[in-house]
Amino acid sequence: MRINHNISSINTNRLLGANNKATSKSLEKLSSGLAVNRAGDNAAGLAISEKMRGQIRGLNQATSNANDGISLIQTAEGGLNETHSILQRMRELAVQSANDTNTDSDRKEIQKEVDQLTKEITRIATDTEFNTKKLLDGNMAAKVTSDATTNKAKISVAAGSNLTASGTYTINMKESGTATVSGNATNKPAVDTTYTYDGSAWKDEYGATMDATGLTLGGTAAKGDTIKIAHADGAATLTKVYEIDSISGPDGGKVSNSAFNVSDVTATFNAGKATVTAVVDTTNALTFHIGANEGQNTRLTVQSMKAEDLGVSNIDLTSQATSETAITTIDIAINTVSAQRAALGAMQNRLEHTINNLGTSSENLSAAESQIRDVDMAEEMSQFTKNNILVQAATSMLAQANQQPQSVLSLLQG
Repeated sequence: MRINHNISSINTNRLLGANNKATSKSLEKLSSGLAVNRAGDNAAGLAISEKMRGQIRGLNQATSNANDGISLIQTAEGGLNETHSILQRMRELAVQSANDTNTDSDRKEIQKEVDQLTKEITRIATDTEFNTKKLLDGNMAAKVTSDATTNKAKISVAAGSNLTASGTYTINMKESGTATVSGNATNKPAVDTTYTYDGSAWKDEYGATMDATGLTLGGTAAKGDTIKIAHADGAATLTKVYEIDSISGPDGGKVSNSAFNVSDVTATFNAGKATVTAVVDTTNALTFHIGANEGQNTRLTVQSMKAEDLGVSNIDLTSQATSETAITTIDIAINTVSAQRAALGAMQNRLEHTINNLGTSSENLSAAESQIRDVDMAEEMSQFTKNNILVQAATSMLAQANQQPQSVLSLLQG
């Protein structure tokens, strides 16, 4: 028998310490509800869990971002709703003024209301704001920043097109018809006169039909084609209408033909085709960050909805003829506003689907993070009960082990 080293006591004390530590960890987990309270509990699990937590909080914030984006869009769309109402009233007044039961003084009174309505359209465009950010004044528009008049084409971004990529767009044009003209007009006009094909006949700005005597017209004219006859010698010059065939974006992808307004293509091109370019700047487009990570966003452009940019700043209802013209002008403006509202509505619907997806992703990721980080209370309670019993048993056995050396005294007494 040895008394300098009580191996049984040492062994029991070691196990008691281990059981105490296990009991303490169980108490900590049961108290916090977490299986991982420090890196030592599960080093890899902690790292994975923290990464998941970052994603979850990012997804939740992205949901909030998307909701804010919807609020902004609804604000802009609300302003355009009133713009639509104003344009409809202006059209109504134009139709009224086009009726010759009105006198000139009547039309002057109608003109007063139209002038005020025009000012209100611009005021709505300049004053509609969300969080002090102006929405309809063109600051968030996709803009053609270069000359963009290759081959004498006028290019502008169409409202509602929602171009979101800055860069050079290639626009392939094609002739709308195959009209040809040769010869000199026998009956020369008093001044250089331009005749426009209205779909059935060539007419000047007053509606008079062109005298084609001396001219040879061939092919099929397209509505909008023009023939200019010189006063001096009756020489005729045909200018053909061009329309968009296809558009390629900066990344080489195809862009909707409705993204641009292209007009006044007056040059003559080989094989009846033309290519024009537009350098577009979209740096001021609205960016909605709708994901947890870098680059997970969507962009929205909002074209200017001012009266000038809608083409209704100079509506004239003071005569029957100008009132007739105004009806078509206002119709174009109504279509422009409709296109922009449609783009806003499409983005709002997209964001609503985005919110649903973000919520699902956050929920599923939270469940995965819970598997790593959260403690199973029932299982841990069983572990705690086991460890608690082992602590009590080890404490009792330690007392017994410490009593064993006492038996040596019986040898001394003998």
